[in-house]
Amino acid sequence: MECKGFLFDLDGTLVDSLPAVERAWCNWARDHDIEPQAVLDFIHGKQAITSLRHFLAGADEETIQREFVALEQVEATDTDGIVAMPGAQALLARLDELAIPWAIVTSGTVPIAHARHRAAGLPMPREFVTAEQVARGKPCPDAYLLGAQRLGLPPQACVVVEDAPAGLVSGLDAGCQVIAVNAPSDTARLSEVDAVLASLEQLQVSRLPQGQIIWVEK
Repeated sequence: MECKGFLFDLDGTLVDSLPAVERAWCNWARDHDIEPQAVLDFIHGKQAITSLRHFLAGADEETIQREFVALEQVEATDTDGIVAMPGAQALLARLDELAIPWAIVTSGTVPIAHARHRAAGLPMPREFVTAEQVARGKPCPDAYLLGAQRLGLPPQACVVVEDAPAGLVSGLDAGCQVIAVNAPSDTARLSEVDAVLASLEQLQVSRLPQGQIIWVEK
């Protein structure tokens, strides 16, 4: 398929941060007498503040913000075991080699996203969209719409690459092309995406002599 740019989720797509994410949230759940698995089933792909408001329903905003700051500090400092996902380094290097614009669009905040990006040793994107920059997080389309705007491209010319159900819905509702990578087989609307891959290693990108950018599944 033809495109003009790429919008990548970070956690679970470019970066394997699952152990760190689950450590932080399981500890938080236990501290609040909440079943850890219930928390893990909810959080993936969503902004932390959204998850906190869900599990602390009825708490005042000051309490929620205090919990958020504490959790953010934990997640931003625990980068143990964080690595690039298979194929991520090679794919991003290929995009840079071909001068294809790409951005990272994450539900994480600046401290968390930048810490994990550095820990994985990934190259810098042209744009880095984080939770602070959108009023509504994934699954709403705002983040990917902003990512496309920052690249100076219409959404339909951008390819969203995502692993989380919330992010896939966000990309679809933004009107982007969408590639699901290592997504659960029971993910809602998975039949609507343009490709379902087990790994970024299956994604091949090229630029034709006329300048068009083409992506295909290997």
